[in-house]
Amino acid sequence: QVHFVESGGGLVQPGGSLTLSCTAPISTFSHYVMGWYRQAPGKQRDLVASVTTDGRTAYGDSVKGRFTISRDNTKNTVTLQMNSLKPEDTAVYYCNAAPPLGGDVYWGQGTQVTVSL
Repeated sequence: QVHFVESGGGLVQPGGSLTLSCTAPISTFSHYVMGWYRQAPGKQRDLVASVTTDGRTAYGDSVKGRFTISRDNTKNTVTLQMNSLKPEDTAVYYCNAAPPLGGDVYWGQGTQVTVSL
């Protein structure tokens, strides 16, 4: 059992910004692909952004140009900077750690992001 520490969610107005942070107490953190997923009520959980072990990033189409994912292997942390937030970004955001060659996948407990006036 791995207990991630997620923070940074909350309520923000449209056009605003939030920064999500996830600390994963995995001894081999640098060997994992780290990602953020989100799930809105009644919808499936979708990939928001991911960063590979060598720093390559990928983004969902709806967040390209607005969100930035980064990782700090010295602190076992992955961060999601979210700018120009829209109401449709409202969801529970989950941190994810996946070994690139298969194996156990770990999830955080989720943090709520609400974009509303």
